[in-house]
Amino acid sequence: MNWIEQNYSEEYICGIDEVGRGCLFGDVVVAAVIMKRYSYIEGIRDSKKLTEKKRKILFDEIMKNAVAIGLGSASSKEIDKINILNATKLAMKRSIYQLELFRKPDIILIDSVKLDIPEKHISFNHADDLSYNVACASIVAKVSRDRLCYGWDKLYPGYNIVKHKGYGTKGHREAIIKLGSTDLHRKSFKVRV
Repeated sequence: MNWIEQNYSEEYICGIDEVGRGCLFGDVVVAAVIMKRYSYIEGIRDSKKLTEKKRKILFDEIMKNAVAIGLGSASSKEIDKINILNATKLAMKRSIYQLELFRKPDIILIDSVKLDIPEKHISFNHADDLSYNVACASIVAKVSRDRLCYGWDKLYPGYNIVKHKGYGTKGHREAIIKLGSTDLHRKSFKVRV
C-alpha cells in the first residue's frame, strides 16, 4: 500500500483516530500512535475493515513495534456536557499529552477533526485509509474501547454491551426501553426503537 507518510520528511509522525463517537453508551476513546519510520506491519488498515480476531493480532504487533502510544478518552458525562465533537477533541488532546510523555511528534495526522493545538498537525478525511499511523491508531483505539466494553458488560448485565459495543442497535435500544438507561448511557443522545 502507498501510505501518505511517504510524502512527509518528518521522522516522528503521529496518527490519531477515535472510536465510539456514534455510541449511545460509554466513553469516546482516542489513540495517538507513532510507528517506526519505514517499517510497516503487514495487514494494517482501518479497524472497521478488519475482523475482531485480526484487530487483536495487529494490536499486539503495534504495541510491540510502536515508538510511542497515547490513549485518551472522554466520558459519557463529558459528552453530555460539552457535546460529542468537543468531547472527541478533548480525548484527542489527552491522547497527545500522554503520547508526549514518551515521544514528542514532529507532525500529527488526524482523521477528519481539526484541533486547536500548538503541535504541527494536518486533518483530512479518510485518514484511517490513507495514513499508516492513523490506521494503527484506529486499531489501538478500537481494541482498547472493546476491552472497556467487556468490563462494562459485566457491570451492566442485560444490555449485551459486549455484542453491540454501545452502538444503537435495535437490541440495545430495546434494552434501554426495558431496563432504563445507566449512568454510562449518553443522556444527550435520543433513543428510538
